[in-house]
Amino acid sequence: MQPPVAPAPGGSSPFSSGHHRAIRATGARAESFASLASERFDLVVIGGGITGAGVAREAALRGLRVALVERDDFAAGTSSRSSRLIHGGVRYLEHGHLGLVFEASQERRLLLELAPHLVRPLAFTWPVYRDARVPRWKLRAGLALYDALSLFRNVGRHQGLDVPELLDAEPELERNGLTGGARYWDAATDDTRLTLAAALAAREAGAVVVNHADVEAGIHEGDRLIGVRVRDTLADAQIDVRGDVVVNCTGPWSDATAALTGVPATHAVHGAVGAHIAVPRQRIGNRDAITLTSPLDGRVMFVLPAGVHAIIGTTERPATSGPDEVRASGQEIAYLLRSVNMRFPYASLTRDDVVSAWAGIRPLAAAKTGSGRDTGSASREHAIVRAANGLVNVTGGKLTTWRAMAIDIVDRATGHKASADAARRSRTEPLPGGDMLSHAHTVHDASVIVHDAAVAERLAQAYGSRWHNVWSYVQRDAAMRQRVVEQLPYLHAEIAHAVERESACTLSDLLMRRTHVAYETRDHGVAAAERIAPLMGALLGWSDAARVEAIEAYRADVARVFDIDDA
Repeated sequence: MQPPVAPAPGGSSPFSSGHHRAIRATGARAESFASLASERFDLVVIGGGITGAGVAREAALRGLRVALVERDDFAAGTSSRSSRLIHGGVRYLEHGHLGLVFEASQERRLLLELAPHLVRPLAFTWPVYRDARVPRWKLRAGLALYDALSLFRNVGRHQGLDVPELLDAEPELERNGLTGGARYWDAATDDTRLTLAAALAAREAGAVVVNHADVEAGIHEGDRLIGVRVRDTLADAQIDVRGDVVVNCTGPWSDATAALTGVPATHAVHGAVGAHIAVPRQRIGNRDAITLTSPLDGRVMFVLPAGVHAIIGTTERPATSGPDEVRASGQEIAYLLRSVNMRFPYASLTRDDVVSAWAGIRPLAAAKTGSGRDTGSASREHAIVRAANGLVNVTGGKLTTWRAMAIDIVDRATGHKASADAARRSRTEPLPGGDMLSHAHTVHDASVIVHDAAVAERLAQAYGSRWHNVWSYVQRDAAMRQRVVEQLPYLHAEIAHAVERESACTLSDLLMRRTHVAYETRDHGVAAAERIAPLMGALLGWSDAARVEAIEAYRADVARVFDIDDA
């Protein structure tokens, strides 16, 4: 039996009748943008990363009128450059950040319930060597504390492993000097889709949420900030958005955004750059996630399973360039490769094995980094400061604690705690697609219909209970079953779904954030962009010239994000 077909918003699919829906697609965006100017909001949120999206969701669930504007796309900055983990932060224990670990552990448990498709349990193996900075006894003590701070409600408690048990679990590990280790649990996520889910949840709760909307200036009434002037970067239209409170959630761009509203430079953010690389997983041979202390400098790092790839990260250094220019360096790539090769000697990884490399800036609150600016030991706790003109500035925080941060930010911005009902909704209302029996059940249901295990897994992980919405495009037009890239499980149906339901407006929106094509192909999706531009252009009403311009813009984005700094 076929599942019920969910109609595309506004009517039938563009593919069933051979005509495109550019009027509907662009019209819906124009309507959202125009609605920003049609009323006064309780809260205007600047920034569509995980913090801003979380604030918009929290405020909308409280019944507040909320506007969220994002200069680029949801998760286009730091929120798409993470280690893709929802974790308690075991490495923060040695720096004494127990409160943060406790809070993160509680939020991890909640997110496993609110978004089981996007936040999934992940087992970590931590090998210990004689020369390791963290000896075996210290690791066991730390993991016991880690279990306790989660109130023993994690997916599972940690287990000590002797050498034979460790090598049985991860046989490719270096044997010389191995003294044992442990297994513990955290969770994996898709950082971009988690951010998108929070933004969509805010919209479904009543918020007006618009990407590609750049704040150009503040609007003042006397000395008081009462809104922002916003430009639609796609249609080149400008409007004023007014609200009782403006909240700055732009992460590494916080100081620059505050300056646009008239706040003097305060240098409230100290940026810490973290780089990651993706390599073919078969070259390393890890079965689960691996936590290592680098034999080069003792830094805690991860080797994480990501489909056919393994993600290795991360480094940490003070940011010396702006967030728009930050990229991984050749030195960071060499460090990550050397560290892993020393613990997985048969891997023999070289730079030629690197499929993609990227870096992001963690926006650490300046007051919490200390005068020495030791970003490695700096707290990941957030800071909230109200400027003289009323702008609420948010800095710091981490992906795992976005919901708890949002509660604190909305409390401080409005001066009110959530009602009992709103607080209940915040911790129990699933993110879009999260209302499913289990991940395994959803994968099985999709497999029965899709008849492709990899695609079924992709649909279940990305869309949860709403996977039918994507598959409905295939039911109306079999051509939508074609893959964007032959070796990867992303369908043409996802292009239409991303445009019609998820506010994708550019090739980068689609290939870098709605999917991970850019991270999982050696050309970072350039060939795929050229192939799918006609389909996306039909949906969005691009002219031939606009289609060429879109491809060139994508090439420029690829260079900005994935080029390697070898200077």
